[in-house]
Amino acid sequence: MKTSTNRSCCVLILSIASCCFAPASVRAEDWPQWRGPNRDGKSADTGLLKEWPADGPKPAWKATGLGKGFSNMSVAAGRLFTMGDKDDAGYVMALAPADGKILWATKVGAAGSPDPAEWNHPGPRCTPTVSGDLVFALNAWGEMICVTAADGKEQWRKDFRKDFGGKPPTWGYSESPLVDGDQVVVTPGGKHGAMVALDKKTGRLLWQSKDFTDDAHYSSIVLAEIGGTRQYVQLTAASVVGISPKDGSTLWQAPRKGNVAVIPTPIVAGDQVYVTSGYNAGSHLFKVTPAAGKFSVEQVYANRAMAVHHGGVVKVGDYLYGYSDSRGLACQNFQTGEITWAEKEKIKKCCVSYADGSLYCREEDTGAMVLLDASAAGYKEKGRFPQPDRAKEMAWPHPTIANGKLYLRDQDVLLCYDVR
Repeated sequence: MKTSTNRSCCVLILSIASCCFAPASVRAEDWPQWRGPNRDGKSADTGLLKEWPADGPKPAWKATGLGKGFSNMSVAAGRLFTMGDKDDAGYVMALAPADGKILWATKVGAAGSPDPAEWNHPGPRCTPTVSGDLVFALNAWGEMICVTAADGKEQWRKDFRKDFGGKPPTWGYSESPLVDGDQVVVTPGGKHGAMVALDKKTGRLLWQSKDFTDDAHYSSIVLAEIGGTRQYVQLTAASVVGISPKDGSTLWQAPRKGNVAVIPTPIVAGDQVYVTSGYNAGSHLFKVTPAAGKFSVEQVYANRAMAVHHGGVVKVGDYLYGYSDSRGLACQNFQTGEITWAEKEKIKKCCVSYADGSLYCREEDTGAMVLLDASAAGYKEKGRFPQPDRAKEMAWPHPTIANGKLYLRDQDVLLCYDVR
């Protein structure tokens, strides 16, 4: 496949109680959407293990019944959220953080995906987004639903193809919706306008980007502030773009050609936007500068040193960490694009998340978890363990670290580990 495509309690009282018994150095934080609180692959948890025992961190529980798919976990509102395909349809569901029991499951729409027959990796790729008492989910066909977090009751739904003229990319929609204030933003793609903003409570269309008309690929939008201007940054196979949250107008757009499948989420730091994708497309850094009410874009560098397929990149200080197709797990200088170190013998192709000074790396074929120091000084492994209950599909869901727990989704199974 070529696409992808981040101590919870049941109720507030239990949350307070658990904190009272937790070590004082532990700070527990939710993970309410794709790639964590800020969509950068980084957990805000502290007080976590810096090194794992020989057999890995302590297992907390295992849950089953999630169905097929590659959806990651969201942790918010005292619950866990994910998506999965059952025999009759695809669902968004909530689980209890104490034991993984499924609390409710709401039908989103058709099961499966547009995957070509030769690849055939069915199931949702979207990670649900939680905002207050609402949850937003999208299946591979472009059916989007808003439900209540407490009971899964449907509030509204949209169809990317019928409502916005969108067209699923080859392996199906993989985007996770972005919630910004009172609106939720997604990328149906296409000539009618690639990006749309909807009222998050009603689903009413607020705007559709008439000037930004790229076809949808597999990346998710990030919210950024560049030059004092809030904007939505998105990456497609044709360009990287900044869109106004007010009316969907294009603030700036830079051509950037991707190959086959453009998946990783952009990284924005100040006035700089970093993107990478696989199939030899490589990495690019752009400097976005406001001037006289407009923006100009300058390419800082372009190279193939970091070409990340689906595993994402995380920025820690001045360095980026990700698995480059050609080099292995690599550390790249954000400002210059130079590779500081790379390792492909000790670790296989993986996705990467970050928490409390460590990289959490998950190998796609074995599902094995590897803990590393997030250090530009070199590859420093601090533990690993094999994932039990491996499915036949690749282990593409990224590690989710929230409230002192590590969550690993593998098709029908969800594994929870205590990493405090």
